[in-house]
Amino acid sequence: MVKEDNDIEKKYYSIGEVAQIFDVAPSLIRFWESHFEVIKPRKTKNGTRQYTKEDIDNLNTIYFLVKKKGYTLQGAKEVLQKKQQIADNTVQIINTLEKVKAFLEELKSKLK
Repeated sequence: MVKEDNDIEKKYYSIGEVAQIFDVAPSLIRFWESHFEVIKPRKTKNGTRQYTKEDIDNLNTIYFLVKKKGYTLQGAKEVLQKKQQIADNTVQIINTLEKVKAFLEELKSKLK
């Protein structure tokens, strides 16, 4: 995974750097990019891919599921979709709780 030492973390990583992180060929990174919507590298004017930390985190999940756990690409996609659904649900719950909190704080101030 990305080194997390005292060096300043880079904002963007090249496909070669990402491939080296996972010890795979750059073609595999491009292949996964074409099959998984969560991998969205920025592309420069000349088409060079630039991967963010978020892209690398998503690639790490895909790598783990496919290479370490033996999932098929479809199986890995399903796991990632469930992960996204959980995140979406969490955001909705937080928003609802914030509204409830604001209502209760308003009610409390009116009772004083």
